[in-house]
Amino acid sequence: MNAGGVTSMDDFLIKFFPDVYNRKHAHLHETDYCKYDNQVLTLFTSSLYFAGLVSTFGASYVTKRHGRRGSIMVGAVSFFLGGAVNAAAVNVAMLIVGRVLLGVGIGFGNQAVPLYLSEIAPFKIRGAVNQLFQLTTCLGILVANVINYFTDRIHPWGWRLSLGLAVVPATAIFVGALFLPETPNSLVERGRLEEARRVLEKVRGTHKVDAEFEDLKEASEAARAVRGTFRNLLAVRNRPQLIIGALGIPAFQQLSGMNSILFYSPVIFQSLGFGSSAALYSSIITGSMLVVGALVSMLVVDRLGRRVLFIEAGAQMIASMVVVATILALKFGHGEELSKGVSTVLVVAICLFVVAYGWSWGPLGWLVPSELFPLEMRSAGQSVVVCVNLFWTAAVAQCFLAAMCHLRWGVFILFAALIVVMSIFVILLLPETKQVPIEEIWLLFDKHWYWKRVVTKDPKYQGHHQRQEMAAAAAGAVKPVGTSE
Repeated sequence: MNAGGVTSMDDFLIKFFPDVYNRKHAHLHETDYCKYDNQVLTLFTSSLYFAGLVSTFGASYVTKRHGRRGSIMVGAVSFFLGGAVNAAAVNVAMLIVGRVLLGVGIGFGNQAVPLYLSEIAPFKIRGAVNQLFQLTTCLGILVANVINYFTDRIHPWGWRLSLGLAVVPATAIFVGALFLPETPNSLVERGRLEEARRVLEKVRGTHKVDAEFEDLKEASEAARAVRGTFRNLLAVRNRPQLIIGALGIPAFQQLSGMNSILFYSPVIFQSLGFGSSAALYSSIITGSMLVVGALVSMLVVDRLGRRVLFIEAGAQMIASMVVVATILALKFGHGEELSKGVSTVLVVAICLFVVAYGWSWGPLGWLVPSELFPLEMRSAGQSVVVCVNLFWTAAVAQCFLAAMCHLRWGVFILFAALIVVMSIFVILLLPETKQVPIEEIWLLFDKHWYWKRVVTKDPKYQGHHQRQEMAAAAAGAVKPVGTSE
């Protein structure tokens, strides 16, 4: 459940962080920006991400050896245990242990679910299907915010209910995974060809899957020829996947400032003088914007493409951050509440930022990396994606309140500048992947204005390229028989 909402609840602060509670209720000049700046409090939040960061490498092994479904189930069990420990917590140590268990669950889930969705989906609607991951995440955040709004009124144990209800989605994920088929890609990778064929025919709704099945077998044979999948990520021919998918996009997703605004939106709005319940109500609004953004993205991502959404949202997010920074610079930090008009403009600007993130960096930050990696390094690559993502999530979570305290409104200008860099990165380096079969996406880099100069420098490139061309030709040869639209 949303820790940001819980960390603004008075009953929670009185029990675990009395110093923060006292500072929160002392109307001192410096508390406008600094009232929640407590490194133990932020460690409670960010411990989840540090745990997820470490556990994702264990998830890579499970995902590759035992399938995507196995990783999803392990993650669900860990998440269940984390929710139960947090609900029963009697000291900060128990809180952090619970958060670590939740983090392990997130490490496994974030590693396996995007892969599962990208592999199980037909390529023409892969973007929309993959974004079910972001949509359900956003719905979970919204539900958590609604629950926090009501549990805040239950004294003194409402926070226990908020944290403990994490067992509900964990149970649903575990039970649901029992009935899911494994992905054909994973089954082929593990040598279970007949079962893979049956699953592929079932999920495509046709027996005409010859072309796609040949693609999977060729990709699997290429994968078996590769040793040391993590080391293989560093090969020159895989430099685009490393720079864009494993390092760039997952880092930039967090450096947009979105998670800072989302996780601490109750804190931000409360610091603005909205009051405790109004703060949670405001976070419900931002959660709704995320859901709207995810729905818009699902509808247009396979028509407009990934690049258009990234670039448009970048402009909208930069403008919103500048408005937020300007209002805070001119009106906030003087120990007084903002006027209703100024507060409204601030909330609208934050909502425009959130909805733009909701149809761009939020869902595409998981979709695009899951598309880019070839089969032989897909599990390892996704682990690095999750690791980088959670590292920056933890770093931003740990530093944001201190940065807001010391940089004040300047922190939002910093995020605006980072979004400029992110948008230029996408414009220059990311090829469009819409409606390209997942096992053929590597070909895009051979034609890209910059990456083609990089990948051809690999001494193994020619042999690798010939094998891939033969695979594509073999798939093309059977296409008239097995093409399925």
